[in-house]
Amino acid sequence: MRTSRRFLLLAGAALLGGCGFQLRQPPSFVFDTIFINASPASAVGNELKRTLGTSSPVKLTPAADSAQVVLELLDERREKVVVGLNASGQVREFQIRTRIRFRLRTPADKELIPPTELLQQRDISFNETAALAKEVEENLLYRDMQTDLVQQLMRRLAAVKAL
Repeated sequence: MRTSRRFLLLAGAALLGGCGFQLRQPPSFVFDTIFINASPASAVGNELKRTLGTSSPVKLTPAADSAQVVLELLDERREKVVVGLNASGQVREFQIRTRIRFRLRTPADKELIPPTELLQQRDISFNETAALAKEVEENLLYRDMQTDLVQQLMRRLAAVKAL
């Protein structure tokens, strides 16, 4: 009985190891320094700086000419669109979107990632009797979309193979 249990445990471990399973590792980058060209009021830019500063070996530089790569946040927009009305014409559902455009280049202006747009969107119901709660929910969804966009951007940066 003990040998069959051991065999099953070893077989399970071998299956997990053989399928390529491993815990998510922090991304590795081909560059050591980066300059992020974003507005000081940019929520995505600030979160990206925080994320790079805390969870990666990449150093943020204060000037573009001292960095190996320059990330330019070209555009950052939040949108809110009505997608559902009730029979009396009152809003029942919104779609909120966060959209960013960016590009990655070297200080010598060699383009590593051409201008690229990333989009996150969520649907949110609306009820005028709970307007304050819906506003808080909307802000939480915007923050969640912003975090998702930063993670997508980090994966794009990690996908750069050569300077």
